[in-house]
Amino acid sequence: MNLLLNAYRRPDSISLLDERQWDLLVRQARHANLLGRLFLRLQAAGVEDKIPERPHNHLLSGAVMAGEQRHAIRREARYLQEALAPAGIPVILLKGAAYVAAGLPAAQGRLFSDVDILLPKARLADAESALQLKGWVSTATDAYDQRYYRQWMHELPAMRHVFRGSALDVHHTILPPTSRLKPDASLLIEASVELGKDLPGIRTLALPDLILHSACHLFHEGEPNNLLRDLTDLDLLLRHLARDDAAWDELIERAARLQLGAPLRLALRYCHSLLETPVPGRVQARTGCLLSGNWVQRLRDAMYARVLRPQHPSTADALTPLARRALYIRAHWLRMPPHLLAYHLAHKAILPARQETHPLSTEKIELAAGAKKAA
Repeated sequence: MNLLLNAYRRPDSISLLDERQWDLLVRQARHANLLGRLFLRLQAAGVEDKIPERPHNHLLSGAVMAGEQRHAIRREARYLQEALAPAGIPVILLKGAAYVAAGLPAAQGRLFSDVDILLPKARLADAESALQLKGWVSTATDAYDQRYYRQWMHELPAMRHVFRGSALDVHHTILPPTSRLKPDASLLIEASVELGKDLPGIRTLALPDLILHSACHLFHEGEPNNLLRDLTDLDLLLRHLARDDAAWDELIERAARLQLGAPLRLALRYCHSLLETPVPGRVQARTGCLLSGNWVQRLRDAMYARVLRPQHPSTADALTPLARRALYIRAHWLRMPPHLLAYHLAHKAILPARQETHPLSTEKIELAAGAKKAA
């Protein structure tokens, strides 16, 4: 029973919920990291007064937490700019941090686990040194993990500030170099947009590139925990883009230039089918996003129908575990060629999950080899 998706699409439907269903709705929203966003959506629809007191408290607390995180993200962006500016390295924010800094609708009720930035690959060493001088350190102490990220991935090993505890992902492109899709990061950097006097020296990707990056991240992800949240990000970004009808054509052309037509097609397909995102007829025709497709597409639809849900037991069916496993395999298949994938999975299977310790802390953090939390 997917109460969350129903409430998100049809805010008026909450008036029909009983006490037990409200309890379940809150649990589903919490599992999907959508408490705050759901509250703001219900509030905007004018139905906040129909939320019972106890669920209201939970939803409101999610919105308040998201608001606090927005302030923290903006502060962190300034710290990053102060660290990298002396080296002449621009701060280009990605994903959630970019939505907040640019004041986009996708920042509404958004929760974060880290800040993501993009910079030229040639400046990675300079950036890492500059960040270390300001207190950011790598959280990967295992030699294999260091090699995994530096040789094969699109980002450095995750960094964490030794005093503030803030997490940072430093990207040099938006998909692994070993991936089947290879967008040119220089085109993304070249088209990035400076935010102006409010956040001087800080940039974000252009709106079409933010959408394409969000689509890439969602449809190359192997863990389902934040997929529904990320789909709502895309829904809000696409609705924002749609204010200018010509922007749809620019988005399609940009996807073609970056060789990202496939993730855009999936984004349009599932945003439209699950969140009722309006997609103009000419866009449907040009992308083929709503075509029924062959048996591969039908299997993909069956998989995403199960993982683009709150990851709560109440939304699962008998095929959900299989769908999650298929998602994991698909993500790795897209990221790596077969020989490298076999080597990586064998390494992870042979070596047990390990315990890592924060460089200046005695607190132990459980991490699977090579695993990182989605942002």
